[in-house]
Amino acid sequence: MKVKSAVFPVAGFGTRLLPATKAIPKEMVTLIDKPLIQYGVEEALNGGIERIIFVTGRTKKSMEDHFDRDPNLETALAEAGKEELLKEVRKISDMCDVVYVRQKEPRGLGHAVLCAKDIVGREPFAVILPDDIILARKSVIGEMTREFDKVKAPVISIMQVPIADTHKYGIVKVEQQIDERLYRLGYMVEKPKANPPSDLAIIGRYILTPEIMDELETTAAGAGNEIQLTDAIHAVAEKSGVYGYRFEGQRFDCGNKHGLIEATVHFALSREDTKDAMMNLMSVLCRTR
Repeated sequence: MKVKSAVFPVAGFGTRLLPATKAIPKEMVTLIDKPLIQYGVEEALNGGIERIIFVTGRTKKSMEDHFDRDPNLETALAEAGKEELLKEVRKISDMCDVVYVRQKEPRGLGHAVLCAKDIVGREPFAVILPDDIILARKSVIGEMTREFDKVKAPVISIMQVPIADTHKYGIVKVEQQIDERLYRLGYMVEKPKANPPSDLAIIGRYILTPEIMDELETTAAGAGNEIQLTDAIHAVAEKSGVYGYRFEGQRFDCGNKHGLIEATVHFALSREDTKDAMMNLMSVLCRTR
């Protein structure tokens, strides 16, 4: 079955970016000229996704407004003759069908995904964590969808990390390497304190099957006393198999200040309209330090 929907868990507080996130959702923090959430949505749409499902909280109204029409702004831009900007803001609101569902209490990533169960139905679906921004030539979720079409089983994105950092991630054990980028996975563990099964970490892109929702309904609280998505994926892996896709691109954790700064530099250097300014700035900084 075609992967049509992408679930975005966006109900968190964003404490790692305080004080900026005291007044605005972390997903609305800007990376150059777009909020973080828009990068994830564009990746989903470029990968063939047709419907966006936001699992939100009570402080996320500005994010909802971002993907809605703003008649006053559009009128002002039209009257000022700013046609390119008008086209850009209309494109945002016309991007896709958006559905909103509330996560009424913070019970973890697994619970946030479960909140979308009735909307997703019995179809495969994607999950995208908007903190994880990926700079790549192709849509990573689109590449994962193509792998899903081959294996007909859940596919999760993975990348190599230093062993010293494995306690920060969900870590997988590889059973078999299928090709250059695809692996059949064994068990996986969320934030191992010692003896990680590998140096391959789960990153915030998933193609999942309805069986995940069944597992989440009975998954007990795990690491951090939260319902962990990794635990449910592990249960599915034991029963029917799960695959890992080692994506091609650079991943930035924009849920923290260092990751956001790093992403800003790399994305600015990758864009024709900002590359020269960033190169000039870096040149000045190198001469003055």
